[in-house]
Amino acid sequence: MPNQLKDCHTVDSTSFPYVVEVNAAVPLKTAEGIVRCNVYRPRSNDDATFPVLVTYGPYGKDIHYKDFHPKSFAEVNNEHHSDHSAWETPDPGFWTQHGYAIVRADERGLGQSPGFLDTMSRGTSEAFFDVVEWAAEQPWSSGKVGLLGVSYYAGSQWRVAARKPKGLACIIPWEGMSDYYRDRCRHGGILSNGFIKFWWNRQVITNQYGRPGRSASSWGPDTVDGDLSDEDREKNRQDQTIDTTKYRFRDDEYYASKEYDMSDIEVPLLSVGNWGGILLHLRGNLEGYTHAGSEHKYLRIITGRHDLPFYYKEEVEIQRSFLDAFLKDEDSVGWTVKGKIPPVDLVLRKGDVGFNNAEKEKAYERRTENEWPIARTQYTKFYLTPSQTLSRISPLETRPKKLSYKALGTMQSQQFLQFTTAPFEEEIEITGHIVAHLNVSLSPFASGTTPSDIDLFLTLRYISPSGKEVYYTGTAGDPIPLAKGWLRVSLRKTNPEHPKHREWFPWRDYFSTDVQPVIPGDVYTVDVEVWPTNVVVEKGGKIVFEVSSGDTQGSGIFTHDHPDDRPEAKFAGMNHIHFGPKYMNWVTLPMVPPK
Repeated sequence: MPNQLKDCHTVDSTSFPYVVEVNAAVPLKTAEGIVRCNVYRPRSNDDATFPVLVTYGPYGKDIHYKDFHPKSFAEVNNEHHSDHSAWETPDPGFWTQHGYAIVRADERGLGQSPGFLDTMSRGTSEAFFDVVEWAAEQPWSSGKVGLLGVSYYAGSQWRVAARKPKGLACIIPWEGMSDYYRDRCRHGGILSNGFIKFWWNRQVITNQYGRPGRSASSWGPDTVDGDLSDEDREKNRQDQTIDTTKYRFRDDEYYASKEYDMSDIEVPLLSVGNWGGILLHLRGNLEGYTHAGSEHKYLRIITGRHDLPFYYKEEVEIQRSFLDAFLKDEDSVGWTVKGKIPPVDLVLRKGDVGFNNAEKEKAYERRTENEWPIARTQYTKFYLTPSQTLSRISPLETRPKKLSYKALGTMQSQQFLQFTTAPFEEEIEITGHIVAHLNVSLSPFASGTTPSDIDLFLTLRYISPSGKEVYYTGTAGDPIPLAKGWLRVSLRKTNPEHPKHREWFPWRDYFSTDVQPVIPGDVYTVDVEVWPTNVVVEKGGKIVFEVSSGDTQGSGIFTHDHPDDRPEAKFAGMNHIHFGPKYMNWVTLPMVPPK
């Protein structure tokens, strides 16, 4: 700690259209120290109280959106431009105008909050819990707290809601992963290091408490208590880039300490996922909705870039009506009346409207459903053939065959096989969960080490009737395919007795005790979870199923190429898919007939 903590709390009730409190101190009940937050609340000449929207995260309560991501801020709906706009959080100018107070807290060890930096940890959740209860107890608070935010500010909502802080009345996790291991860190057991490195180095470590030079670089104000040395800051943080590489299994304390029971979530929730979040958040929004114990729970799926839809006028009105219902008791549409609003609201991706174009994506229609997954789904097997087709008819192979591709493919040197359907004779819809059933093996090169594992990278693509692949809007506005899935074959063991295991959703515990050998020449049958998707396949369109040994097109910054996690000594060689009477391969697609 640089010096004794300063009382730096200030209140400004005249310079802005709302009252601004900077660096209000929240005493922590579960740990020593404080968390500092900013409070933005409507001006009032009486003792009026307001429902509170709370965010708690690492990106700097005082870093303006225009400094954090200038290009993105320039494209944000102007209604959400204010003097205190911040990345992925509700804008004070807009929400105070509609009768809400905003509490924006710096996570412990970041910004102006002292303490040990340990993102997404149990300690983080406990401090968030304290901030929620504090917000509910303030004299300007109505006692009702809602959570609203994107990405990190969404993923943390699941965990704190499961702890049931007093005053918490509803949550809107907007594109927020709910499973730290499976959604974010280790896809199918494979380290997703590319994004974690980018995220940590650009968006987290740059805002560590005590870091000098932040003000000079327009990255928020310098730490009010003074700077810390490089050595002191290093001792005062848990480096996520190191830990996610070092720890490989869910029963490692690092991952186990972050687990929670989704069914403990009881507050009303609106889970908003994005079909384009195929490498981080989408799975978590769907699983969070499915397993939360809330009586009033809703699922909304959108498209578009990760940063902008949260501020779209039509989406903000959805947020506001939900929050009004549960925080103000003003329910104009029926959120509080069970069964009045269909719980699931999906966008249907039909046609090629391009990518990263919000206006053109408005052509996509929406449809409501009464459940997720959709009850009338027909899980249909499409069989892989040695001639690299996908067929609904089981192949009659009389002799064993195999197709081979080189292991350790990269974005620069992609190694894959593709299997393609015939043109569909009629329009069909694919919406839901996907599983691939494959028979795989490995073999060494003529010289070199003997490999002992296989990493499977699977991709689903859509080819339009014109013969062109259709790309959709990814997290950063990049072109992406329909879906991706992964599996490290040494972690192939499933747990069919687990309550979350389903035929079309293989459940893996990813425990250290689950590791199984992979020996050259032996064939291993695996079921691989591919993340959910949606597409309306037009008459004449085709589906492509891709099997690779590394990241392929559509991975963007979410790459899996850490040399310690994928060493040549363990993976180099040839990978194979086997066909024959004993080796049937298929991908199960969720085909949804019309209502």
